[in-house]
Amino acid sequence: MIDHVSIPVRDLKQSAEFYESVLSKIGFAKLVDARKAVGFGRKYPELWLNHRPEMDEHGMSDGFHVCLRARSVDDVREFHDAAVALGAKSEGEPGPRPQYSDRYYAAFIGDRDGNRLEVVTFVP
Repeated sequence: MIDHVSIPVRDLKQSAEFYESVLSKIGFAKLVDARKAVGFGRKYPELWLNHRPEMDEHGMSDGFHVCLRARSVDDVREFHDAAVALGAKSEGEPGPRPQYSDRYYAAFIGDRDGNRLEVVTFVP
């Protein structure tokens, strides 16, 4: 079982503000704010941002992505809408993904550093 995931970002302050806003839609809060890392989660830091100012400006393009669980379809939609409103690239509108499961409902976004986030919930 995975305990936590870390993703690199060039501008830690700007990225932390973005993630704090969009992750709040799925029940995550900023729990740790250290000099070179910020951790978000529900009870403990599950998603970390690591400051990597030297990272290439085009970010990653290798297909890397992180998937976080949402509580509801509405949370998936709110996450996606908030991320896009804050400048993230939509890489998959909220909706069913029958290719994965008849209960799989997800959305995908790409952040300014090339990190790809998916948010999923499972409908009855």
